[in-house]
Amino acid sequence: MKNNVILDRSFAFALRILKLHKYMIDNGVNYNIANQVLKSGTSIGANAEEAVGGLTSKDFLFKMTIAYKEARETHYWLRLLRDGEILEEKLANSLINDCEEILKIITSIQKTVKEKLDRENKKDDEV
Repeated sequence: MKNNVILDRSFAFALRILKLHKYMIDNGVNYNIANQVLKSGTSIGANAEEAVGGLTSKDFLFKMTIAYKEARETHYWLRLLRDGEILEEKLANSLINDCEEILKIITSIQKTVKEKLDRENKKDDEV
């Protein structure tokens, strides 16, 4: 199977999030916050995987949009953990940077797919 940047990056990020969750639980961080980060951080890749399996470009875009929203939420939680001094700044910034890269990739994917859909819609209008 061909490498897919968003699948590879979101999977690697999810692994980091799993380790972060374990670290937070082991160190007595609020269970609810730890679980929020776990859910949103691992959902990015799960939705990207679903997008790749989508039946149409619209379905693909819909799932990528959900992945984008989950990445935004994860970004929020990571900033909260950093600024609330729950996570060491270096670790939090590393995770935040990874999350921002994923957001950039998804944004680029969304733009490309939207342009493709616009072209298809224009062709349909011409017929």
